[in-house]
Amino acid sequence: MKPSRSNQSRRAFTLVEVVVVIVLLFFVVALLLPSMAGSHRSSRIGCVNNLKQIGLSYRLWEGDNGDKFPMSVSVTNGGTMGLANGRNAWINFLVMSNQLSTPKILHCPSDTDGVMATNSWSGLNNQNVSYFVNLDASESNPQTILSGDDNFEINGVAVKSGLLELSTNAPIAWSAARHKFAGNILLADGSVQSVTSFGLTNLVRQTGLATNRLAIP
Repeated sequence: MKPSRSNQSRRAFTLVEVVVVIVLLFFVVALLLPSMAGSHRSSRIGCVNNLKQIGLSYRLWEGDNGDKFPMSVSVTNGGTMGLANGRNAWINFLVMSNQLSTPKILHCPSDTDGVMATNSWSGLNNQNVSYFVNLDASESNPQTILSGDDNFEINGVAVKSGLLELSTNAPIAWSAARHKFAGNILLADGSVQSVTSFGLTNLVRQTGLATNRLAIP
């Protein structure tokens, strides 16, 4: 007896069909990439705008306080000298609440670990802050690093919340957590620079300080 044959014939894809599938996949990817890139670009622009507003707030605050940033003004005079360490970096922004207007700008749109604060300053903590504070920043040194994204790595290890004493030769770099191994830095003159890890190390060297004490929230 001859074995029965299935009524359904089996055949492989023809070359034309394979080409059609590849072309369709190509168009799908081409449609998705711009939207993904646009979302990433929008988040980075949002972060830059946040830091520009923070920089303006610093300038307004120091203009009313003897041309000094909060980190250089004693607590009795309304500053944060001795307080704005890594454990409570948020307090440096709290004293500038009148200038900042809303705590929402303290959160980077690309920061998936933190939580954006509401319009209320009540209950503000490090979880609501995406940006470090340079305790050694000075209005008299415009190229001093003042603030910026806090997603740092040193020798490939993520920097934790606390006080980071950053020397000029430290192997610091950006992690991939926010802006694809890049980040935004606010200088004491109020300008904001988007830099790679190489650009970051150059900025650290250009401050003229042997050590920068960064309060990492």
